[in-house]
Amino acid sequence: AIESDLFSALEGKQYDLIVSNPPYVDQIEMDALPAEFQQEPRLGLEAGKDGLDLVRKILAEAAGYLKEDGVLIVEVGVSQYYMETTYPELPLFWFEFEQGGEGVFAIQKSELEVFQTLLDERKLS
Repeated sequence: AIESDLFSALEGKQYDLIVSNPPYVDQIEMDALPAEFQQEPRLGLEAGKDGLDLVRKILAEAAGYLKEDGVLIVEVGVSQYYMETTYPELPLFWFEFEQGGEGVFAIQKSELEVFQTLLDERKLS
């Protein structure tokens, strides 16, 4: 496993699989979290108005760090709704969990490349 601030430690390398669990709590949900979560650093939980600030960057940059048949897996939790409405064009595979849980998707490098212009445009939204 490699620990990195997004892709900063991966320069010049490519991988078969990139798994990310970035902060994905939106601003409204952040304020409604139970007290024990309010003690956590906001930086580790909150990710902007829709919870996708870092996910946008990951989607826009991941293809450059994946091997030809590489796959990106990202957890967005309850921000799944925002992912589906922000990126309806993307062919995201949403995992289903027998024991509960939600908001984990996979996408192949080739699919990211097809939508690279769109991903770049929405990177800073």
